[in-house]
Amino acid sequence: MKSFGSDNHSGVHSDILKAIAAANVEHDLAYGDDKITASLQLLFKQLIGEQAEIVPVFNGTGANVVCLQTMTRSHHGIICADTAHINVDECGAPEKHTGCKLLTVPTTDGKLTPDRVKKHFEAFGFQHHSQPKVISISQATELGTVYTPAEIKALADLAHAHDMFLHIDGSRLCNAAAALNMPFKAFTTDCGVDAFSFGGTKCGLLIGEVVVLLRPELSRDALYMRKQAAQLYSKMRFVSVQFEAFLANDLWKTLALHSNRMAALLGEELAKLPGVKLAYPVQANGVFVAMPRKVINALLKEYFFYVWNEERNEIRLMCSFDTTEEDIRAFVAAAKRLTEAI
Repeated sequence: MKSFGSDNHSGVHSDILKAIAAANVEHDLAYGDDKITASLQLLFKQLIGEQAEIVPVFNGTGANVVCLQTMTRSHHGIICADTAHINVDECGAPEKHTGCKLLTVPTTDGKLTPDRVKKHFEAFGFQHHSQPKVISISQATELGTVYTPAEIKALADLAHAHDMFLHIDGSRLCNAAAALNMPFKAFTTDCGVDAFSFGGTKCGLLIGEVVVLLRPELSRDALYMRKQAAQLYSKMRFVSVQFEAFLANDLWKTLALHSNRMAALLGEELAKLPGVKLAYPVQANGVFVAMPRKVINALLKEYFFYVWNEERNEIRLMCSFDTTEEDIRAFVAAAKRLTEAI
């Protein structure tokens, strides 16, 4: 039975495994001084812009930590949605490693707006409060919604007008790019984003994320920060070669489009069932639905997924690059059977 609990539950795409095996044929330098990582740096410059500097790391939390460290000092504040991964699911790692306070903003759809962010600007110049320095957003968000370029640019402009930075947690950046049908540069560099993480693990990679820094002052000490955060992999070429394969021939897009399509189908079919309601628009590869508690409890005996909000009987269903239409039909059939029985 396929899991709908997380896109992390999926395996590794066969092209990625082949790339790892192909890199495993000879010795090469360690700690990112290998020729594959050097090649990946050039590839990201072509993809994101000449100013892009990359720092490969182990995982998404590490990517966020290193990103945020480059932009902050310990008396700063990081503004994020209350649902943000850095706030909810990283065990305080950003706060521990940066020393910064997370300044949260309640949202209805997981997305920050300039008006919502400004409530924290009252702290400027007041020595008793953490000084806002970074606006951090997720693309796609933890609720499966996707920022438009205009929305991102508005936040970047606001940040820069107040001597702040804009950071993107991009663990599902590929799903967002596929949903927008835009190149990555169009909603990062071109919109004024200062730094972001580029995720691959949720979309078919074995291990690794990439920190992308778009200002020279941010990249100056990034390598030392990566080392102190225990995110420096000795055999870096095996992380870098995955991203080379992932980006080659738009494999990332093929996989992200597929998981997005499966989520759209799942949301469309579930919404037809009595007592089932979509909680948010299905824009990436996540589906959030509210349904009767008895149906949820019965479904959990057949499938793995997470109850996202107990009070609203809201569940989260994630589709992966290897989710099939048959998987979707089987889940919907089970939900229909249980709905009708109750």
